Order: sequence, then C-alpha cells, then structure tokens
Amino acid sequence: MIRTCLFDMGNVLVYFSHDRMCEQLGRLCDRSADDMRRLLIDSGVQWNYERGRLSPTQFHEWFQSTTDREVSFDDLVRAASDIFWLNEPIVPVLDQLRASGLRLVLLSNTCITHFEWVRDHYDVLQRFDACVTSCGAGAIKPEPAIYEAALREIGCDPSECFYTDDIPKYVTAGRQHGLFAEVFTDVPSLLGHLGQHGIIL
Repeated sequence: MIRTCLFDMGNVLVYFSHDRMCEQLGRLCDRSADDMRRLLIDSGVQWNYERGRLSPTQFHEWFQSTTDREVSFDDLVRAASDIFWLNEPIVPVLDQLRASGLRLVLLSNTCITHFEWVRDHYDVLQRFDACVTSCGAGAIKPEPAIYEAALREIGCDPSECFYTDDIPKYVTAGRQHGLFAEVFTDVPSLLGHLGQHGIIL
C-alpha cells in the first residue's frame, strides 16, 4: 500500500526554461544566450550551484567576476529565476492525495534561489510535508546521496512510496532504491500510474 508520494519539481510541478534563463542573464551583461549557456551550464557552474557548493552571494560574485559587470543581486535573482510556470492541472491532484491521507515529499535538483522563487511565486510547494533538494543534500540526481536523503523523509518503507520524475534515468535510480517509480509525462498518465498502484482519484 502506498503511503507517500515523492515528486520531482521541474517539468512536473512547474515547467521551466534554461533557454529563457540564459537569455535573461545575457541581457544583464550584453552576452548572447549561447555565451551564457557555455559560461553557466556547459561549464558545470549551474550544477555546482544546485549541489549547494555556491551560496547565492557566491553565485552573484561569480557572475560579476565572469562577465566583468556590476549587477544588482535582485536583478540577478530575477533574471536567473523568472523562468518557471505552474503545471496547473497537477495542483488538484496534490490536494486529492493529501486529502486521502498520503504524505507528499519533494525530490528536486535545484539551487536555493530557484527553490525559493517557486515557493514564493506559486502555491504548490506549500502542499508538501517535506522538501529534499540537491542544494540541501549536497548531491544531484541520480547520485545515491540525494535518494538516501529522500528515503529519510518519506516516513515509510521504500516499497510504500510512489515516485515520479520526468527524467527516465532518475526514475531508474529511484527503482534501484526500492521505490515504485514512473516517468512523468502529463497529469492523465500520472493518474494512470497512481491507479496502477491502487490510488484512485
């Protein structure tokens, strides 16, 4: 019997665009989106930020040093984080799961700035009993440490937890940790997966 549902955030609860992030950051320093992608994503800096190896202040310092531009902290946060939009159909599903007495836990690769932006701009993370983030765990999916952190938060045996994520290799890693895991594509398929595990909404 499923007692806990474990949800990814990006492209499950909210959609996001790295292209938009790179374009907006580029406008702050007169760089192209491709330049920003190379500096931030291809270099691995974004993944270090998501592992919690950089604080928001350190990220701000990195950006100014790398681009040789002075940029306000708030402008940087907005450019880097105003890249999300809510997956509206999933909200009533979360409410129904909670009403059924199931525990909801987040499992997300995210930097603290993105997590706080989503928390503050959308009424979705407030529905969760616990949030496991890569920046908090010091590891990103599919690394074992972040799944181990999630297992400490689910409040049940892994075999009693349903996990959904849009990245197939992360789902595979979840299964290797004993979770019932399915790839997220859209809300109708999610409802079908939940039904296969005895959760009829």
